[in-house]
Amino acid sequence: MSWRVGGKPDATSAAEELLEDLTAAREEAEPLEIPGGIAGLLYRMRVVIEAVTTFSGRVSWILVWVVFILGLFNVVTRYVARYIETDIIIGEIFDLQWMVFGALFLLALNYGVREGVNPRIDFWWADFSNKRKAKIDLTIHLFLFLPFLYMSIQVLWGWAMTGMGRSFDGSWETWKVWEIWEQSTDAGGLPRGPIKLLILIGFILMATQIVAEIIKQILVLMDREDLAGVAIHEAPLRVE
Repeated sequence: MSWRVGGKPDATSAAEELLEDLTAAREEAEPLEIPGGIAGLLYRMRVVIEAVTTFSGRVSWILVWVVFILGLFNVVTRYVARYIETDIIIGEIFDLQWMVFGALFLLALNYGVREGVNPRIDFWWADFSNKRKAKIDLTIHLFLFLPFLYMSIQVLWGWAMTGMGRSFDGSWETWKVWEIWEQSTDAGGLPRGPIKLLILIGFILMATQIVAEIIKQILVLMDREDLAGVAIHEAPLRVE
């Protein structure tokens, strides 16, 4: 093969070759015909939901670098402070790092669900037909996952709104929430209201993606896998 170097595969060349093959296959593929009726409606709903998922996934990739930069800054200031025997550690940066780290995962929950990155311990899963997989996932999502997320959002709603400054009687003193949201009890800490709200948003995003997964499974059961866009893996992920 052209991408072998010294008898060993060159990962960069292999990745570029694979990307070229996928791009060519996409260009040669016939355009998808979107039908009318319930199948077309479900497809459009899935596309809208997953557009949001794609956006939040891209934001998460950006936050990875933000966490790295903040972590590097904290490490450098810590060791420089020891060397010069002067306290130059900034408490706000420490708070910001863990908040951005949490935001990274909260905004990527729905992306992980869509891409099917969760490990499956049922090793025989790969041998199931797509329809059998759809039936199992549809049952689990409808009767376990979605109810759990619904109850979680109900619990988190009041907690997040209180963190943003809403009074216990449900009223708001002002629309300027940055003046009334929950503050950190630590010296130099950042407000905690925004990260509490982000936890709620993360669960809402995951719930919407679960709805998209349910739509995919319904489309598979309707023999419209071409509209489902189910994530495909060459080998099942296993937990030993």
